[in-house]
This record gives sequence, C-alpha cells and structure tokens, in this order.
Amino acid sequence: MQLHHRHDWNLTPSEAIALQQQLRTEVVSDRPIDLDAVRLVAGVDVSVKNEQSQAAIVVVTYPGFLPVETVLAQRPTPFPYVPGLLSFREGPVLEEAFEKLRSEPDVFLFDGMGIAHPRRIGIASHMGLWLQRPTIGCGKTLLCGRYKDLGEEKGSAAPLIDRRETIGVALRTRTAKNPMFISPGHLADIPTAAELVLRCSPKYRLPEPIRLAHNAAGQFSPLPA
Repeated sequence: MQLHHRHDWNLTPSEAIALQQQLRTEVVSDRPIDLDAVRLVAGVDVSVKNEQSQAAIVVVTYPGFLPVETVLAQRPTPFPYVPGLLSFREGPVLEEAFEKLRSEPDVFLFDGMGIAHPRRIGIASHMGLWLQRPTIGCGKTLLCGRYKDLGEEKGSAAPLIDRRETIGVALRTRTAKNPMFISPGHLADIPTAAELVLRCSPKYRLPEPIRLAHNAAGQFSPLPA
C-alpha cells in the first residue's frame, strides 16, 4: 500500500509534541464516512514484548468479517512509553506493516485514540495523515475528557467532552461491559465512526477487526526473512 511519508521518526519527546501541534491542523474530523460504500475494514494493533514491537493489520470483509489479509512487521521498540505520544512508539513498525499491505481497506480501526487526545492527534489521526484513508480511534481506556449518563445496554453512547469540545463518544459495545472510547482519526466524523464501530462489534467488546489484529500482534515468533 502506498503511504504519504510525512516525517522521520527519530525525534525526542519535546520534538514529537511540537510535530503533533503542527500536524493537528491537517486532521479532518468532520467528514462522514459513507457506510454503504464500506466493503473492507482493517484492524490495527501493536504489541510490545522484550523491547520488540510487532504490528498487525488484519483486513476483513464488511459486514461479514471474513479475513482477507493479515500482515505483520516486527522491529525494536524505538521510543519510550510517554502518554500522548503513542504514535512515535508504534509508528515506525506500523509504517513497515502498511507498506506490506496489498489490500485497499475502506476504513482503518486503530487500537488507540483519534482526536480524543490532549492535542487532538492520537495514533489514528496521526497515521491517518500517512494513509489518507478514513481512520477511527478505538480506545480501551480514557485518555482525556469526561462523559456522563451512559446506559448499560449495548449501543448506549454519551458524548466525550474535553475543554467544552466534543471529541468523541463513550460507546457501550457490549451490555454491562466497560465502554470503548471512539473518535474520528482522519477523514471521518463522530457519528459515522461510532456507528461503524458498533456494527463491527457483533459479539465482543473489541470491534472484530481490532480483536483479530490484537490476537495476531500478540503471537510473537521470528518473521520470515
């Protein structure tokens, strides 16, 4: 898959924050996804073990969720864990994985945040600028913002608010389970991002494409040369 190379990854944390402030102005988070046109959805995840990072991208049919392609990439973890700078820790190995991808997914679901981020550029937004495809952030834990009045039933949603700005939704993807925190990454908006994630969560809390990518990323083994 062709990527739009935006920058090198060899940055200090302070340089990374400055770059986020620069790139955030390019993120488009108010464009509805044409859900009727979606045929392929990719789940994206990275696992880290013994300072090695392994990225997995699993492309599935939509709405059937049949696997079409799985790609893996593995390399030493290049960046320390710093809250809000996940994309600089995972970006290099994701770049390598995306370059292996032969499919052309209509939407990418990331295990991580979109604009629900202190600087409005989580990993789904950041890598969305490289992909120039609709991307959605699907966070398992709250990074910033507050929500209230969230029902226990699957499909219940509440606006996620930070500094008087709506940055996503807390979405119950399974009854009585902790919500997911959904936000546009790039070339998406909040309503259609939340709707697609809910449709991609027929059984589990994690959307099916991300669940498959999570499982693949966690199975470390030497990659073929």
